[in-house]
Amino acid sequence: MKPELEQVLNQVLLRPACRVGADFDAWMWDVGGKGLDAALADPAAIIPMVKAAELRGLGGSGFPTWFKWNAVATETGDKYLICNGNEDEPGTFKDRVLMEHYPHQLIEGATITSIACGINHVVFYINPEFSAGITAIGRALEQWRASEWPERIARDTGLRIDYKVQPSSGHYIGGEETAAIETVEGKFPFPRAKPPFPSSYGVFGHPTLINNIETLCNLPHLLQNGVDWFRNLGLGKATGTKIYCLSGDVLKPGVYELPMGTPLSDLLYGYGEGMLVGKELKAVFTGGPSNTILTPKDIDVPMDFESVAERRSALGTGAMIAVSRGTGIVKKVAEYVSFFAASSCGQCPSCKTGTHNMSQLLNRIGTGQGRRSDLDNLDNLCKILPGSGRCPLINGAVKVLDSSLYHFRDEYQQSLTD
Repeated sequence: MKPELEQVLNQVLLRPACRVGADFDAWMWDVGGKGLDAALADPAAIIPMVKAAELRGLGGSGFPTWFKWNAVATETGDKYLICNGNEDEPGTFKDRVLMEHYPHQLIEGATITSIACGINHVVFYINPEFSAGITAIGRALEQWRASEWPERIARDTGLRIDYKVQPSSGHYIGGEETAAIETVEGKFPFPRAKPPFPSSYGVFGHPTLINNIETLCNLPHLLQNGVDWFRNLGLGKATGTKIYCLSGDVLKPGVYELPMGTPLSDLLYGYGEGMLVGKELKAVFTGGPSNTILTPKDIDVPMDFESVAERRSALGTGAMIAVSRGTGIVKKVAEYVSFFAASSCGQCPSCKTGTHNMSQLLNRIGTGQGRRSDLDNLDNLCKILPGSGRCPLINGAVKVLDSSLYHFRDEYQQSLTD
């Protein structure tokens, strides 16, 4: 870690020096409970704090966290919180680390959220492939239930919170918020049409809040240290930190928690120690394969939602997949679009047939068998498919294709037979 960041990042989501989050007593001795104390002292202040801190949804959307919370908080009766740990997109593995090594941080964050919104059912919705994460959270919940906290929360707020671990369907689409609701209800994860929105009609018809794991893990630290502390963690106009997943053709891939707004060049060449020996950077798939591409001329971009958007790209989950010169962009995009085609739930014909057609066209062009009409068809699909499905899957597939056509159209044209 760079020396100038050590003081800034000494008390945030990832603590590599000691995995205190895996043991209840160690977590409480270190930083645990202080955020909950603050939450119980003034529950009405939590949502205004989250708003002032500008905490965003860190599962990809970047949507203001407080807005969803406020919508659920105004509802009455039984309410649900789904802690979304489905994380099934290639190149994204931050939530897995948090669940496996810092389960008590997540439980405390989910509990603070429940106190703020009056939620009495918490579901830890976890990809079944993350067996270590399921085990870690299950054990942590046993320790939590045996502690004084559940009774203290019930006494101070009147909330008796039920906690449950539920494996997700294991499908990529299961991470979409309404598909997660369907899974929790015991159904196949078909995304629902909106409205009604989950905040008013979610699990079994009850108001439901769906938050990403990383988002929730910020709460204990924000409540403990305050809004100014959280805002000052970010660089420029950004606030807080972000966990970036670096993979691809770099010397040191991994999970890096850095100030939100850290330049992409620092992640690639500082923490990632640069490209593999003998390789030069060609492109970076930002936010995982469902997003966009940046080229070397843009690696100075601050990695926050607004700055990346200004470069015709998207931060997404914070996954950064670096590819080197010599890698065929058409084949790489074909690989990602094939993933989306295989992941479509089939509910929306435009998604099922659209991703399949895109995959076929890309594979044809990528293997040197494509014609100019195939490229024209890809251009047309990029125009007509966005927004045609119930969930963002088709949008993600189109986004990465459209971005590759914008930056690397010459590669597509050079691969054509006429």
